[in-house]
Amino acid sequence: MNPEPLLIAGRYIAPGERTRVDIPLPCLYTQTPVLMPVHVVHGRRPGPRLFVTGAVHGDEINGVEIIRRLLLKRALNHLRGSLLAVPVVNVYGYVRQSRYLPDRRDLNRSFPGSDTGSLAARLAATLLNEVVTGSTHGIDLHTGALHRENLPQIRVSLDADPMMPELARAFGSPMILDAESRAGSLRAVAAARGIPLLLYEGGEALRFDELAIRAGLKGVLGVMRHLGMIRASSHVRAIEPRPSIARSSLWVRANQSGVLLSLTALGASVKRGDTLAVITDPFRPADEAVVSPLDGIVIGRTNLPLVTEGEGLYHIARLGDPEATAEQILHYRHTLDPEEDEQRIV
Repeated sequence: MNPEPLLIAGRYIAPGERTRVDIPLPCLYTQTPVLMPVHVVHGRRPGPRLFVTGAVHGDEINGVEIIRRLLLKRALNHLRGSLLAVPVVNVYGYVRQSRYLPDRRDLNRSFPGSDTGSLAARLAATLLNEVVTGSTHGIDLHTGALHRENLPQIRVSLDADPMMPELARAFGSPMILDAESRAGSLRAVAAARGIPLLLYEGGEALRFDELAIRAGLKGVLGVMRHLGMIRASSHVRAIEPRPSIARSSLWVRANQSGVLLSLTALGASVKRGDTLAVITDPFRPADEAVVSPLDGIVIGRTNLPLVTEGEGLYHIARLGDPEATAEQILHYRHTLDPEEDEQRIV
């Protein structure tokens, strides 16, 4: 049985068609038109409908490159089902190199949105109506915030949907953080509509991180293989290590303002009582050790050495055997092979 044509922004996409649909958004105050491009690959054979979104936060650009590389994959020529790829959702923030929209709202706290609401609400409603609704699965690509770097990881609510643990493992990231979705987020509104969505975190805002990009691309392809959308590659290992699952995490915060001398790398295992960093002060002798309050893995950290009291310094996922997870993360990094020529992964 052939799949039905897709209808996006008033345009029908026939089975076997690959195209780009430019969805109109509210124009700038200069009357300059603004468009949100959606790449559509509608397979000839029925299957899942997967959406992949990047730059929901306009300064989180790793997802833009992940989707660019995804669209170069020859495996999409024989796709089962449909892929809707949106490299840049928050076009307004992207061109301003900003996390937010011009109205200072966070798009990922504005779903499901409204056709008559704020700019953020209207953009959220457009994405929801044209891309998310009708999809069977989703992957939302993010990075850390400005000056904050995240270890490649998947964030899901594992108990929200029986399909979530399998999807999260199919992504292949060595770390899964079991975390409830936040009100107004794309993940929350997708869950409310029964659409399993994986949230990928990796790298830092306004920076291309090659490891995080490769990890994200590998993860998206892994999910597509798991869903039967593309065939398994002979280059993919038959057995992947099972990811570590953290049921909770916390931010270690600065107890004083000063200059941070970091001693702990992203992905490192830490024990309770370990010194993660030292906060120094060039104006008075007031050095203070930053100490880990728990056993775990560093899954996020600040890269800005100038810190203020109360600022988050290290994000630590709570784990029972952090050393084994750290070894697994190291192995995972080697499998991504950052020295590999890009043309070999197309």
